[in-house]
Amino acid sequence: MDTDKSCHNTVSKIIAYLVGVGVEIPSTDTSAYCQARSRLPETLLQKLFRQTGQNLEEKVTTEYLWCGRNVKVIDGSTVSMPDTTENQKEYPQPSSQKLGCGFPIAKIGVIFSLATGASVALCMDVLNTHDLKLARQLYQFLNPLDILLGDRAFCAYADLVALLKLDCDAVFRKHKSRTTSIRKGKIVGDCDKLVTWYKPKICPKGLSKDEFDALPETITVQEIYYYIVIHGFRTQRVSLITTLLDKTTYSTLEIVGLYGHRWDVELDLRHLKTTLGMDVLRCKTPSMIRKEIYVYLLAYNLLRGLMWSAGTTYATPPLRLSLKGTRHHLNNFIPELLAAASTKRQQIYRTLLKVIAHKPVSVDAKRLVVRHRPARSEPRVRKRRPKAYPLMTKPRHELRKQLQSA
Repeated sequence: MDTDKSCHNTVSKIIAYLVGVGVEIPSTDTSAYCQARSRLPETLLQKLFRQTGQNLEEKVTTEYLWCGRNVKVIDGSTVSMPDTTENQKEYPQPSSQKLGCGFPIAKIGVIFSLATGASVALCMDVLNTHDLKLARQLYQFLNPLDILLGDRAFCAYADLVALLKLDCDAVFRKHKSRTTSIRKGKIVGDCDKLVTWYKPKICPKGLSKDEFDALPETITVQEIYYYIVIHGFRTQRVSLITTLLDKTTYSTLEIVGLYGHRWDVELDLRHLKTTLGMDVLRCKTPSMIRKEIYVYLLAYNLLRGLMWSAGTTYATPPLRLSLKGTRHHLNNFIPELLAAASTKRQQIYRTLLKVIAHKPVSVDAKRLVVRHRPARSEPRVRKRRPKAYPLMTKPRHELRKQLQSA
């Protein structure tokens, strides 16, 4: 959770703590710390990460559920890591880049809870892995009656069948390869219909022959289509596919509103990669890279747990609180929490929750929450100019030779 994630900074913090409690300080050399860190089992960190997500899920009450059901949001992303031989072998750089000029990149698939914002499952593979392959590794972490929310990359026949077998449901955007036809299907509303999907004639990539043969010949899904009209932009048509067929329990407007929350997963990934700094990893071996990711997710879930406690204690929606602000408060309160006695620590902790949920930002003392900004649109441009250095087009050792010869 610190902005400076170097081993030297970590050892310095430990030494400062030991000085405060009157213990003989260790060496400032980071070697012992790095060796101890490398001995941590990857399975232990994986277990801790999942446990934090599950513990937070158990605190969710009915008022935070969607139509009485838990919704999980899935998406894929990438992370970069140091250019070492081991990392390049396990997670090769993009094939479009020259050797020695790029960085190893891994593809990750993550499932987040829509109610708490916590991450509940993760898988990792090489860069050119399709999102569906990652998703099929993550289905095992879903609970019965969960609803999986995702974009069009996950809308496949076999995956809808797999989710139904798990007693789960899905809300995906319709894949672009499936043409939209208003005439086909049974009309059940102004902008929705029941459609029969047929089993593909050819076995899709990623499925074995046995898995393909086990698929049913048809499934019935509901297709919902609506239009997004924003002034100054071209009107866009959106088609949703869902296995939620009960119109009485799940109305069309509720399903459309639910898909509007799919963007939350992009914000969760931004918190992980930008706010906490997981975009560019530091470790130099694949095993340590995976451990580093699990520790990032562990820290992220602990922050989400703190936001949940603060929000539910002081009647503020937990997802409207600032994760970055929560990190700042926690980092600043940690020394006081460590130094206090057990009775005093409880008082400090309650104060921490209060400042997370309440902070005067103007004369009317509004709460420091993330404002609801519907239909917000910002250009994806950079104002601050980068340094005028050329891109690296040759390996470093070749560039050194050029400098020496010059």
